[in-house]
Amino acid sequence: MPNSLKVSLVNNAPPGTTVYAYITGLAIQHSSRRVFVKQDSSLYFPSNPSQILQPLEEDCAIVLGSQSSVVTIPQIAGGRIWYSYDTPLTFLRNQGGPGGGAALVEPSVLNPTDPNNQVNFGFCEFTLDPAQLFANISYVDFVSGIPAGLTLKERGGKVQHVSGMAEDGLERVCQGLREQTKKDGWPWERLIVMKKGGGGQVLRVLSPTHAGAAGVKFDGFFEPLVERAWRKYAQGVEGGHTNGHKEEVKAEKDGKRNRLSALFMGFKNKGQSQSQQSHGAETGCEMHVDTQTPMGVLSGCIPKGKNELIIGGEAFSKPTTADILGCNSGPFTTGPSPKRNAIIPRLAAAFQRSCIADIMEHPSPPETFYCCEPTNHYCRIVHECNLDGKGYAFAYDDVQPDGGADQSGKVNAGDPEEFIVLIGGRGAYVGDRMP
Repeated sequence: MPNSLKVSLVNNAPPGTTVYAYITGLAIQHSSRRVFVKQDSSLYFPSNPSQILQPLEEDCAIVLGSQSSVVTIPQIAGGRIWYSYDTPLTFLRNQGGPGGGAALVEPSVLNPTDPNNQVNFGFCEFTLDPAQLFANISYVDFVSGIPAGLTLKERGGKVQHVSGMAEDGLERVCQGLREQTKKDGWPWERLIVMKKGGGGQVLRVLSPTHAGAAGVKFDGFFEPLVERAWRKYAQGVEGGHTNGHKEEVKAEKDGKRNRLSALFMGFKNKGQSQSQQSHGAETGCEMHVDTQTPMGVLSGCIPKGKNELIIGGEAFSKPTTADILGCNSGPFTTGPSPKRNAIIPRLAAAFQRSCIADIMEHPSPPETFYCCEPTNHYCRIVHECNLDGKGYAFAYDDVQPDGGADQSGKVNAGDPEEFIVLIGGRGAYVGDRMP
């Protein structure tokens, strides 16, 4: 693994747009201090200030006119490549950062007093450590008005590419959210953030995880799905049909996963909502969660007289809508148990993708995602608007069956040669090839 890597930042924004880029993270080879990589590839380590909210001591913007810019980065953990249109971003210093340096106040879309709140900006994430380069595009918090794609070339010549959205990606997301609000009455369209005094210009779209910042609530949204799941896996319920389902599970474990997927898609193709199919669904079923670790596949159900889902001996209470959207509270709070920590991403993803009550084998294949109501239509629409369907739409969007299609929009390799970030969406394409 190299100690450094060449990064190409490409301006694919509308003609005449100036892109300001910033590279930040923790410098692994420098006591993990906060670092900026500047336009000439030199490093700036913000010093620890005597007061909070102090400006940077140096200009760290990498300015992209009509040309791309190539910089060399050191090993960095928790890295981000930020970008904005026509307006530089503001970063501030606080006291007590790692390695004796400053803590960094980064741009925020949630704080209305943040100096960047009305700036059109976005970011992608990366880590370059002794093992590999890992990078991804992210929509976990918001959809930016600046689409981005990623390309990674390995030393052996292999190319990985994540397309991102086209130039009009944000507009398409907004259209999808407005249409969904007309269908179900939930405030999806109010996740759209307009620029103040911008004459109707859309600035970004917030994730429903942050709906409070837009002044809206999704309280109670996922609770019907939770109740359906609890009924499905409850043991000893009158009218249950446990034995038939255990036979189905055995067939699944014997490698016949396509049968359930075909059945599921058959319901969908007939125009029947999966929620309609499930109202009279069997109970007393058994869930199986593949931890994709040496712990293997763990069985789960709700024992008679209990109100907790027990998977591999770990107890999970009913999640709320907030728990499902955030993936990190209630039953999804991680802790010291490796088994529980392996179950949580897969269980949280099954709720988020709304396949928990219809599919008993998890992780399930992508054709089972977002097919029943209620579901996270933000995630569904985001994936539909990415040209290749990839991009983190929620925290555990990297959960997939072994050998399944990646959903997360990541590139990674232990022998990277060149990393390219395509900013703006103009000329976005699908396929593992160089730009």
